[in-house]
Amino acid sequence: MRYILLTQGHVDHVGGVDLFREEGTQLVAHANNQAHQTDDARIASFRAARSAFAFADAIARAWKYIQDNVGGAIPAQSRPTPDITFEDRLELELGGVRMELLWTPGGETTDSMVIWLPDHRICFCGNLFSALFGHFPNLVTVRGDRYREALRFIESLERVLALEPELLLTGHHGPVAGEETIRKELTRLRDAVRYVHDETVRGMNHGKDVHTLMRDIQLPPELEVGEGYGKVSWSVRAIWENYAGWFHHSSTTELYPVPAGSVHADLVELAGGTDAVAQRAKEKLSLGEPLQAIHLAEVVLTASPSHAAALEAMIDAHEQLERESENFWLTQWLRKQLGDLRSRLEAAKRMESQS
Repeated sequence: MRYILLTQGHVDHVGGVDLFREEGTQLVAHANNQAHQTDDARIASFRAARSAFAFADAIARAWKYIQDNVGGAIPAQSRPTPDITFEDRLELELGGVRMELLWTPGGETTDSMVIWLPDHRICFCGNLFSALFGHFPNLVTVRGDRYREALRFIESLERVLALEPELLLTGHHGPVAGEETIRKELTRLRDAVRYVHDETVRGMNHGKDVHTLMRDIQLPPELEVGEGYGKVSWSVRAIWENYAGWFHHSSTTELYPVPAGSVHADLVELAGGTDAVAQRAKEKLSLGEPLQAIHLAEVVLTASPSHAAALEAMIDAHEQLERESENFWLTQWLRKQLGDLRSRLEAAKRMESQS
């Protein structure tokens, strides 16, 4: 094994290096790789806890498979140090095959790179275009990552587009073949991201609030791309906050450590009790407004965490949202919430029957 080339520093891309590395193997990565791995390690516990809802079941199945078929412990997570790093471009040759390593920091990490085989017109692009090719990129992750910049993503995409590849080998799923297909897909993706960026900035300059823009900015039909991993509405907010930060100038309370939940009990009292608010949540469900129902049910559950009617409204609302979701992260989040809510409802009913 002469070289190991790391297309980015995320733990699932570097974690198996020790299993492949031999004496004399040279590890090659972008110069930002160590800074990114350090960044990941700094909040490793936080990120593991925030990612668990999406991957816990898959990891449990994998662990069971290993125990049933192989046995033994899972190898330790590699935290490798590259032997060769570069800033923008590096050329390598092995067995007569020429490789160009190109920095593409608009991907999932600032050490993202692609590997270009000029004689074969093949580009190993890793997760530059997110986990699902042809879908809107994750400019913000539900699990928790630094914001990614829309314009930097476009610049990196254009670097690959200029290569005119005939084959893309992505980090997930099968290859994308055909120069014309690749050109059309990348062009549409680039223009879709540029459209969302420009519309968000235009809205900011015209004084529109972030929730209005999240709701109103939609891709035109000719720029339609999938939203199975990233979402347009999430990216609108990511672009907004990347430029302007977390203070949206909508309420003084944003600047203080007192959340809205601190007055939920007061709202319940003013509304005539938890039952009245839970009933209004169910009415919102019947009107096809599951998010408003969740807001109301959360008011009840802050004041009375075991309120059965509010838990039922929460479950119904999350089930409705899950049926409508085509996004991996949103679906996994909703399923995790449903599991927790159903457990809470069962516990509440047991307590009620025992009393």
